[in-house]
Amino acid sequence: MIIRSEPWPVGTPCWVDLMAPDRARAIAFYEALLGWQVSVSGPETGGYGMAEVAGRPVAGIGEIPPDQQMPTRWTTYLAVSDVDATAGAVTAAGGQVHAPPMDVPGAGRMAIAGDAAGAVFGLWQPTGHLGFQVTLAPGAVAWNECMVEDYDAAHKFYGDVFGYSFGDMSGEGFTYTTLEVDGRPVGGLGKSPSDGSRETGWLTYFWAADSDAAAARIPELGGTVLSEPVDTPFGRMVAAKDDQGAYFSLMAPNEQSGTQEGWGA
Repeated sequence: MIIRSEPWPVGTPCWVDLMAPDRARAIAFYEALLGWQVSVSGPETGGYGMAEVAGRPVAGIGEIPPDQQMPTRWTTYLAVSDVDATAGAVTAAGGQVHAPPMDVPGAGRMAIAGDAAGAVFGLWQPTGHLGFQVTLAPGAVAWNECMVEDYDAAHKFYGDVFGYSFGDMSGEGFTYTTLEVDGRPVGGLGKSPSDGSRETGWLTYFWAADSDAAAARIPELGGTVLSEPVDTPFGRMVAAKDDQGAYFSLMAPNEQSGTQEGWGA
């Protein structure tokens, strides 16, 4: 387990949250699956739920207002130093600003945007809330990636707006690059398969202590396992949907990826 106490570098995925029709139901699902402790704020923030591991924030859970039509899905937020300037860069690069910059009192400033290929993501400029404060532990975010149909448009967009460098990991039949900040991979960008077998947009992976045990638990909690656990060079992965239809993935260390010192502490 690594504790983070400084702002994340610009362009780094720094937070995720879920907007669901039933917040209490979502909290119950993820607490049971990932071992989170979730505290719910007051009406001034719409009853936003803050999920914690080891007493530190790792994700948020909110409720979709009854009068709004929104998809039930996880949103990835990218760290920025100036939300307003980045929102301008988004539109200049062919993207859209779906929710303009706004202050979250005592926490930061945010906006919701879409890239040039239509994938939705958030922008986060921290003040009191830095974002994730726990990494490399069960229940923490493990990886964020953007899967799109128009890969070329998205590739240009993210390079223009965030100044990423790219690490090509493509192979036969797939196109995928890492998004890099100061030479360090912070996320991924890939072309969605034409057969529709992969969810599109920004996707969130959470660390699990045991992918197989988690996969067995998901249907017990009302969710759906979309792909059974499979070993990769990066860990043992599972793709799933929760009991309200939000897509997410889990990964756990395996022999190929190695284990982390203090894993599960």
